[in-house]
Amino acid sequence: MHLVLGCVRTPVPNYPQAVHITRTLSIAAATAVIAATAVVGGASTAQAAPTVYKNCTAVQKVYSGGIAKKSVTKNRVTSKGKVTYRALKGTVKKDDALYAANKKMDADGDGIACEKS
Repeated sequence: MHLVLGCVRTPVPNYPQAVHITRTLSIAAATAVIAATAVVGGASTAQAAPTVYKNCTAVQKVYSGGIAKKSVTKNRVTSKGKVTYRALKGTVKKDDALYAANKKMDADGDGIACEKS
């Protein structure tokens, strides 16, 4: 038997209950975070289908410069067999999905539907 002077042994608190309460609160908090993320994430991942316009007049009421692919930076203009590139005019919407939905209105095939020349 050992004698230890100046040391008082204190009773050990009941740790399993404290751990159980902490674990329950952690699980409840994690569940709430996951549920909130699912609601917010679910709303943002659903994307509306791009608008298909009837004609260029309808497009230019919304986007005065037409609809372009994201990669397009200049308007290709062909005049008397000569090809030149000009700056985009008006409000041009750069959106690949919207362009694809309205590609039939890109008469010259330069990646801009209903552009101003």
